[in-house]
Amino acid sequence: MDRACNGKLTRTFTVTQEKLATSVGSGSVEVLATPMVAAMMENTAAALAQQELDGAGEMDCTTVGTSLSMTHDAPSPLGALITVTAVLEKREGRKFSFSLEASDNAGVISKGTHERVSVKKATFAEKAAARLAGNR
Repeated sequence: MDRACNGKLTRTFTVTQEKLATSVGSGSVEVLATPMVAAMMENTAAALAQQELDGAGEMDCTTVGTSLSMTHDAPSPLGALITVTAVLEKREGRKFSFSLEASDNAGVISKGTHERVSVKKATFAEKAAARLAGNR
């Protein structure tokens, strides 16, 4: 099922103590950590992809992230509201491609692109367990 999509999802997050660079070990300033911006972006894209799968009747599937490219261009302090928008640019078979943008009260703080691939939930979990056991 190859088709261009124009789905869009926006989510809002709050910068809490747990999301600060000093808390996650990614810096020494009490501002939103870059890994947390990445997580917010991936969270929003994953939710949008799941909506697409569910809408297509693919209830036994989920998506996993395969690539993320982003910038983090401005600091956001504790308590700031972060708005993340994911736009599903296209779906080619199992592959979902997104554009991403995150903003705080003062404007855009991050932009990026993200790819996800749909997988069967049960099969993927079994594959992961097999890797732990040393089987590929």
